[in-house]
Amino acid sequence: MAPSYRHLRARALKAMFKAHAAIYERSGGLIGGWLGLPTLLLSVTGRKSGKTYSTPLVYFEDGDSYVVVGSDGAAKRDPQWWKNLQADPMGAIRVGRKKLEVRATLATGAERERLWEIGTTVNPMWSKYQTRTERQLPVVVLTPAPDPRMFRGDSK
Repeated sequence: MAPSYRHLRARALKAMFKAHAAIYERSGGLIGGWLGLPTLLLSVTGRKSGKTYSTPLVYFEDGDSYVVVGSDGAAKRDPQWWKNLQADPMGAIRVGRKKLEVRATLATGAERERLWEIGTTVNPMWSKYQTRTERQLPVVVLTPAPDPRMFRGDSK
Protein backbone atom coordinates (compact mmCIF):
# COMPACT_ATOMS: atom_id res chain seq x y z
CA MET A 1 0.00 0.00 0.00
CA ALA A 2 1.45 3.39 -0.98
CA PRO A 3 2.21 5.70 1.98
CA SER A 4 -0.21 8.42 0.77
CA TYR A 5 -3.03 5.88 0.41
CA ARG A 6 -2.33 4.48 3.90
CA HIS A 7 -2.39 7.98 5.35
CA LEU A 8 -5.67 8.82 3.62
CA ARG A 9 -7.19 5.48 4.68
CA ALA A 10 -6.10 6.02 8.30
CA ARG A 11 -7.64 9.50 8.38
CA ALA A 12 -10.91 8.24 6.89
CA LEU A 13 -11.10 5.37 9.39
CA LYS A 14 -10.36 7.72 12.28
CA ALA A 15 -13.20 10.02 11.19
CA MET A 16 -15.55 7.05 10.79
CA PHE A 17 -14.72 5.69 14.26
CA LYS A 18 -15.16 9.14 15.79
CA ALA A 19 -18.60 9.47 14.16
CA HIS A 20 -19.55 5.95 15.26
CA ALA A 21 -18.55 6.73 18.87
CA ALA A 22 -20.55 9.97 18.84
CA ILE A 23 -23.67 8.28 17.49
CA TYR A 24 -23.32 5.38 19.93
CA GLU A 25 -23.01 7.73 22.91
CA ARG A 26 -25.60 10.32 21.85
CA SER A 27 -28.19 7.63 21.16
CA GLY A 28 -27.75 6.29 24.69
CA GLY A 29 -26.50 3.03 23.23
CA LEU A 30 -29.56 2.44 21.05
CA ILE A 31 -27.54 2.82 17.82
CA GLY A 32 -24.04 1.51 17.23
CA GLY A 33 -23.90 -1.63 19.36
CA TRP A 34 -24.11 -3.92 16.36
CA LEU A 35 -22.46 -3.31 13.01
CA GLY A 36 -22.38 -6.87 11.75
CA LEU A 37 -20.42 -7.75 14.89
CA PRO A 38 -21.07 -6.91 18.56
CA THR A 39 -19.53 -3.51 19.31
CA LEU A 40 -18.84 -1.77 22.60
CA LEU A 41 -17.66 1.76 23.18
CA LEU A 42 -14.44 1.97 25.22
CA SER A 43 -13.60 5.29 26.91
CA VAL A 44 -10.08 5.85 28.23
CA THR A 45 -8.02 8.74 29.53
CA GLY A 46 -5.25 9.94 27.23
CA ARG A 47 -1.86 9.28 28.80
CA LYS A 48 -0.45 12.59 27.53
CA SER A 49 -3.49 14.85 27.14
CA GLY A 50 -5.63 13.72 30.07
CA LYS A 51 -8.65 13.95 27.74
CA THR A 52 -11.25 11.20 27.43
CA TYR A 53 -11.22 9.28 24.15
CA SER A 54 -13.90 6.82 23.04
CA THR A 55 -13.35 4.04 20.54
CA PRO A 56 -15.86 1.52 19.18
CA LEU A 57 -14.44 -2.01 19.38
CA VAL A 58 -15.66 -5.47 18.46
CA TYR A 59 -15.91 -7.56 21.61
CA PHE A 60 -17.04 -10.84 23.09
CA GLU A 61 -17.98 -11.78 26.61
CA ASP A 62 -16.08 -14.16 28.86
CA GLY A 63 -18.03 -14.67 32.06
CA ASP A 64 -18.61 -11.22 33.54
CA SER A 65 -15.77 -9.67 31.52
CA TYR A 66 -15.60 -8.19 28.04
CA VAL A 67 -12.71 -9.05 25.73
CA VAL A 68 -11.33 -6.84 22.96
CA VAL A 69 -8.36 -7.24 20.62
CA GLY A 70 -5.92 -4.46 19.75
CA SER A 71 -5.76 -5.26 16.06
CA ASP A 72 -5.94 -1.71 14.69
CA GLY A 73 -6.33 -3.21 11.22
CA ALA A 74 -2.94 -4.97 11.42
CA ALA A 75 -1.06 -1.72 12.03
CA LYS A 76 2.63 -1.93 12.92
CA ARG A 77 1.98 -0.38 16.33
CA ASP A 78 -0.50 -1.05 19.11
CA PRO A 79 -3.63 1.12 19.05
CA GLN A 80 -3.67 4.31 21.13
CA TRP A 81 -6.49 3.05 23.35
CA TRP A 82 -4.29 0.14 24.46
CA LYS A 83 -1.29 2.42 25.08
CA ASN A 84 -3.56 4.64 27.21
CA LEU A 85 -4.83 1.64 29.19
CA GLN A 86 -1.26 0.53 29.84
CA ALA A 87 -0.64 3.92 31.48
CA ASP A 88 -3.96 3.82 33.41
CA PRO A 89 -5.88 0.53 33.31
CA MET A 90 -9.16 2.14 34.38
CA GLY A 91 -11.74 2.96 31.74
CA ALA A 92 -15.42 2.79 30.99
CA ILE A 93 -17.44 0.88 28.46
CA ARG A 94 -20.87 1.24 26.96
CA VAL A 95 -22.42 -2.03 25.87
CA GLY A 96 -25.72 -1.06 24.33
CA ARG A 97 -27.55 0.97 26.98
CA LYS A 98 -25.39 -0.35 29.83
CA LYS A 99 -22.40 1.69 31.08
CA LEU A 100 -19.71 0.14 33.27
CA GLU A 101 -16.44 1.18 34.88
CA VAL A 102 -13.77 -1.40 33.96
CA ARG A 103 -10.20 -2.36 34.67
CA ALA A 104 -8.13 -3.61 31.74
CA THR A 105 -5.64 -6.46 31.93
CA LEU A 106 -3.59 -8.10 29.20
CA ALA A 107 -4.35 -11.78 28.69
CA THR A 108 -1.18 -13.87 28.57
CA GLY A 109 -0.18 -17.51 28.26
CA ALA A 110 -2.93 -20.12 28.30
CA GLU A 111 -5.59 -17.50 29.03
CA ARG A 112 -4.60 -15.56 25.90
CA GLU A 113 -4.64 -18.72 23.79
CA ARG A 114 -8.11 -19.67 25.07
CA LEU A 115 -9.52 -16.17 24.51
CA TRP A 116 -7.82 -15.86 21.11
CA GLU A 117 -9.52 -19.07 19.94
CA ILE A 118 -12.93 -17.76 21.05
CA GLY A 119 -12.24 -14.33 19.59
CA THR A 120 -11.27 -15.55 16.15
CA THR A 121 -14.63 -17.30 15.86
CA VAL A 122 -16.37 -14.02 16.77
CA ASN A 123 -14.25 -11.92 14.41
CA PRO A 124 -12.28 -14.00 11.86
CA MET A 125 -10.53 -10.83 10.66
CA TRP A 126 -8.38 -10.88 13.81
CA SER A 127 -6.61 -14.00 12.48
CA LYS A 128 -5.95 -12.29 9.15
CA TYR A 129 -4.69 -9.15 10.88
CA GLN A 130 -2.30 -11.24 12.99
CA THR A 131 -0.70 -12.67 9.85
CA ARG A 132 -0.22 -9.15 8.43
CA THR A 133 1.78 -7.71 11.33
CA GLU A 134 4.87 -8.74 13.27
CA ARG A 135 3.53 -7.66 16.67
CA GLN A 136 1.37 -9.96 18.74
CA LEU A 137 -2.13 -8.49 18.86
CA PRO A 138 -3.02 -7.71 22.47
CA VAL A 139 -6.02 -9.56 23.88
CA VAL A 140 -7.43 -7.24 26.55
CA VAL A 141 -9.85 -8.29 29.27
CA LEU A 142 -12.13 -5.54 30.57
CA THR A 143 -13.40 -6.49 34.02
CA PRO A 144 -16.30 -4.52 35.50
CA ALA A 145 -15.34 -2.72 38.69
CA PRO A 146 -18.05 -2.98 41.35
CA ASP A 147 -16.25 -0.20 43.22
CA PRO A 148 -13.67 1.55 40.98
CA ARG A 149 -11.71 2.66 44.05
CA MET A 150 -10.86 -1.01 44.66
CA PHE A 151 -8.77 -1.06 41.51
CA ARG A 152 -7.08 2.29 42.02
CA GLY A 153 -6.00 1.62 45.59
CA ASP A 154 -8.04 4.57 46.90
CA SER A 155 -9.09 4.28 50.51
CA LYS A 156 -11.79 6.97 50.43
